[in-house]
Amino acid sequence: MTVKQISVFLENKPGSMAKFTDVLSKNNIDMRALSLAEASDFGIARIIVDDVYNAMQVIKEEGYICSATKVLAVAIPDEPGGLSKVIHFLGDSGINVEYMYAFTTRQKDLAYMIFRVQDNEKAIRVLSKNGVKLVCQDDLGKL
Repeated sequence: MTVKQISVFLENKPGSMAKFTDVLSKNNIDMRALSLAEASDFGIARIIVDDVYNAMQVIKEEGYICSATKVLAVAIPDEPGGLSKVIHFLGDSGINVEYMYAFTTRQKDLAYMIFRVQDNEKAIRVLSKNGVKLVCQDDLGKL
């Protein structure tokens, strides 16, 4: 019950992100989520797409360095405290959240988050036991 996140190294200079998103656009790659982290000389764009294989091929052919990582996509009630409950389920079970970011969908009343944790299987068990809905790779195209 994981999704694959593509991490792409980008130069930290004006126009790099525009060039990268142009590559995605001209190849009909639709991002479902995006996170951008920076360091002094480079940045890491983390993206979620519905067709990981195609996206990885295109990104590599364009000369970018990239990798795929399994992460959790979680549907959370869009209400005060919704995220807090999920974070407590993980933390109370000894699961550390390394990073997370939100993504949007066309569905109402739910917020969606990407979580990177050290032990996906344990996190899946904990979240499922507590009634938290996880999204799989095949579901991304339906959101």
